[in-house]
Amino acid sequence: MTASFKFDNMSLKAFHIVFIVASILLAFFFGAWLLHDFAATRQAAELIVGILSILAGLGLIAYGKSILRKLKHISYL
Repeated sequence: MTASFKFDNMSLKAFHIVFIVASILLAFFFGAWLLHDFAATRQAAELIVGILSILAGLGLIAYGKSILRKLKHISYL
C-alpha cells in the first residue's frame, strides 16, 4: 500500500512571506538571546551583535512591507 501525496507549487509571493517571517523571528530571538546573555556576561560583542540583530529584524520588517506592496497584484497561490 503506497501513500500518495500531492504537492502544489508555492508561489514566489507566498514563499517570500514565509521566508521573511521566519527570518524576522530568527533575528529577534537571536538578538533577545544575545542581549539576555550580555546581562550576565557583560561582553561588549554580545551587546553589539544583539543590537545589530534587532536592527536587522526591523530592517526585514520594512523589507517585508515593501515587497508586499510591490507584489500586491500577484496571487498567493
